[in-house]
Amino acid sequence: MNEDLFSEHIPLMRPWLGEEEGNAVRDVLASGWISLGPKVAELEQKIAALVGAKHAVATNSATSALHLAMQTMGLERGDEVLLPSFTCMANANAVLIAGGVPRFVDIERDTLNLDPADVERRITPRTRAIMMVDQIGLPADLDALRAVADRHGLLLIDDAATAFGGKYKGRYVGGHGVPTCYSFHPRKMITTGEGGMLVTDNEAWAERARTLRSTGASVSDLRRHQAKGALFQQYFESGYNYRMTDLQAAVGVVQLTKLDRMLEQRAEQASLYGELLARFDEVRPPHVPAYAAHAYSSYCIRLTPSAKVPAEEVVRRMAERNVSCRRGIPPLHFEPVFKEEMAGLHLPETEAAAQETMFLPIFPGLLASQQRVVITALERSLLS
Repeated sequence: MNEDLFSEHIPLMRPWLGEEEGNAVRDVLASGWISLGPKVAELEQKIAALVGAKHAVATNSATSALHLAMQTMGLERGDEVLLPSFTCMANANAVLIAGGVPRFVDIERDTLNLDPADVERRITPRTRAIMMVDQIGLPADLDALRAVADRHGLLLIDDAATAFGGKYKGRYVGGHGVPTCYSFHPRKMITTGEGGMLVTDNEAWAERARTLRSTGASVSDLRRHQAKGALFQQYFESGYNYRMTDLQAAVGVVQLTKLDRMLEQRAEQASLYGELLARFDEVRPPHVPAYAAHAYSSYCIRLTPSAKVPAEEVVRRMAERNVSCRRGIPPLHFEPVFKEEMAGLHLPETEAAAQETMFLPIFPGLLASQQRVVITALERSLLS
């Protein structure tokens, strides 16, 4: 890790990478097999076993994993998918790539996750699926959303891009029988540089996803190699190049060995932030319902009405004090790409959260002394 990158400021995040990952990549390079192959299969098996899913399908991104999940589950062109507006554009992109129509729903004030009551209010005859998002590392209320989906005969997909390692009612997100997608971007819990994963208990969906991620070929490159070229692929439908490489998977396998320590450090850092913020009337720390174990892939605070300085200005002031923060998630229904289609849509909790929330630095290796520097900078930045 190049320490010069972080010598003069506290970053919002930094990946936890070391010699082990470098050695793993060198081993793959020496093997001569660097594309999708045995290391990808190993990562898939380890993640499925960890979270308690029957199948795992590695991809080049969480967006690809979400697309494959919707396509293999039977989403058809023109079907509407309900999802939060308080989320990454990748969620809406995945719906659009799959031929669906995004329909945005409001969030709960305390968890910042989908509001099941608003989901139910917005169901139309064209609604086909609900995409729940475990936002900021906090698992959403799966049982409540699954009950809505079951009542209306809808597909349910879980975007756990930021919540790998988080738990819902004592079990890892992804281990509850709902197709679930993870991201391995550097800002997420573990990283492969870029990459994603779909986990599911449905064997047919998993097999089709594996075929679609590799251009639709009926036989994988690895199987053809192992058969010394005696196997020949066929194409029964067109697919995509959504393959993860063995180079990436090798990094992911090593990262998995660090997951428990990452989760432990993040929980400790969140606890310290909570203690340090207790004296602030202007700030509210994250809310964690009794059903959830937060992964703390990010640490999101909310400014209260007592705060005299807007969150965006606080972020700018923190940067001047050499602490990198981020503003809250901009609502997707306000983005130019949806401006005409979503004209008149009002999601009050989403819009309020976007104005009142911001992210503080949190990552493995962040020191308690650095967290105190962050809070001191925050205190000064909140002064009117």
